[in-house]
Amino acid sequence: MDFNTASSSDPISVSLTASSKSNDLTVTATLSDSLVIIPTYNERENIAHMIETVFSLEKHFHILIVDDGSPDATAAIVKDLQKEYPNSLHILERKGKLGLGTAYLTGFKWGIEKKYDYLFEMDADFSHNPNDLIRLYNACAKDNADVAVGSRYTKGGKCENWPLDRLILSYGASLYVRAITWMWIKDPTAGFICWKRQVLEAIDLNSISFVGYAFQIEMKYAAHSLGFKIKELPITFVDRILGSSKMSKGIVKEAILGMIFLKKRSLTTGWGKKQF
Repeated sequence: MDFNTASSSDPISVSLTASSKSNDLTVTATLSDSLVIIPTYNERENIAHMIETVFSLEKHFHILIVDDGSPDATAAIVKDLQKEYPNSLHILERKGKLGLGTAYLTGFKWGIEKKYDYLFEMDADFSHNPNDLIRLYNACAKDNADVAVGSRYTKGGKCENWPLDRLILSYGASLYVRAITWMWIKDPTAGFICWKRQVLEAIDLNSISFVGYAFQIEMKYAAHSLGFKIKELPITFVDRILGSSKMSKGIVKEAILGMIFLKKRSLTTGWGKKQF
């Protein structure tokens, strides 16, 4: 038999070992068409449990951690776990807190280069239930969606453990975004998403303007403007139990003030890659 061994950075990797006491060959395959991108900053309380939970799912996913120089040694925990999951767990370390949007863009580009078919956004703090990864995957792989969004505000979706003022702010922002952009998505700021690679390849990722939560709106609006099919699936969003929230007034301000810019851009340059 002929086995091709891919490097640990490839989405499909096969390791082949032989026992000296027998002629039997033991083949350990780690196959996945899906990459879960998890940005981290000071997530030592959550990251090991999150990684173990994702790898325990019925479907096998690969994970890419994009760590922004966490002073709490989040990256060290991930690198220690790579010894256990050398072909499935990857990490990119960046210097300094560079923003949620740039973390995902870095992960998207890495995943596209490695030819993953489905790329996911997910938080590290269990506000997104890892079990829902399979539902998002099936929406794209089996139900013909180009983008699948885990939605708090579609029918059946909800939030748990959120203070009333934050819930009002979040839901009000979603209504505002829909009013300005005419985009029908009920949870435009959602950050639990499955993207088909073809969608990300069609978007000019280098031209994405925002780095905070407005990044989530801009990416969905770009896909919407390019004619891709976006499907919302209800999820229960649970506020983090461990660690601290990364939400700030500046992030909220960016999301609110950026909508007019996005609307103007949709009518002018758009987000598609330019052909020369």
